[in-house]
Amino acid sequence: MKRGVEAEAMAAVFLERQGLTILARNYRCRLGEIDLIARDREATVFVEVRSRASSSFGGAAASITAAERQRLLKAARHYISRQRTVPQCRFDALLIEGDPPRIEWLRDAFGE
Repeated sequence: MKRGVEAEAMAAVFLERQGLTILARNYRCRLGEIDLIARDREATVFVEVRSRASSSFGGAAASITAAERQRLLKAARHYISRQRTVPQCRFDALLIEGDPPRIEWLRDAFGE
């Protein structure tokens, strides 16, 4: 748990340094959870944060399953339904691996 909280805090700082504005952390609804929601110019960005000590067993990227992507999508739809207008949206992943930690930012990580 502590590692996840630290990873999300590190991810938020990283995104802010890249010019994004954090809108929400740990957005939860009955359909799922979104680690971070940010604004990147006109786009709303839903961010999945994954942290692994090493790249063994596929690393951070391999830990995002199809079922988790579906829960993220459902939670994002819920978030969007509560907005006045439908924003441009993007799904990113921030992968944090190793010690010292290396951050990899996958923009549009779940795009087809």
